[in-house]
Amino acid sequence: MARQVFFSFHYDADYWRASQVRNMGVVEKNPLASDNDWEEITEGGDAAIEEWIDEQMAGRTCAIVLIGGSTAGRKWINYEIEKAWNDGKGLLGVFIHDLKNAEGKQGSKGLNPFDYLTFSDGAKLSTRVRAYDTPYTTSTYVYDFIKENLADWVEKAVADRK
Repeated sequence: MARQVFFSFHYDADYWRASQVRNMGVVEKNPLASDNDWEEITEGGDAAIEEWIDEQMAGRTCAIVLIGGSTAGRKWINYEIEKAWNDGKGLLGVFIHDLKNAEGKQGSKGLNPFDYLTFSDGAKLSTRVRAYDTPYTTSTYVYDFIKENLADWVEKAVADRK
């Protein structure tokens, strides 16, 4: 049975690429808010956004950060990463920049978002959380590689937290 996961990604920049990964069918995904729903949520301010994220993460065993060109360092991505880690969920990243977007264009590789968060001893979260990149640059090969490995990466991330 596929694991229940939470997908974290920069909506404006990577929605199309993220949809490809979310729809692979190898893990169970959280539902997305529509543009209208998200607009309503954000009108409630930071507290409403945090509440929505918290509700979406409830019952999930792992959070997958889909890393595009501008994912690292974003306020709500950081919140989702910290929440997943603090809740003891499996946590991993997948670089998606080489998947084509709706216009058929690939993106530029972003920085590892786990490098932006540190423990009290100064160690970066990236020392304990894996961010996977594919050995391919052709979009179809990237897609196939992610699809073949995502379930195993999730299991590894969950096992790492136990």
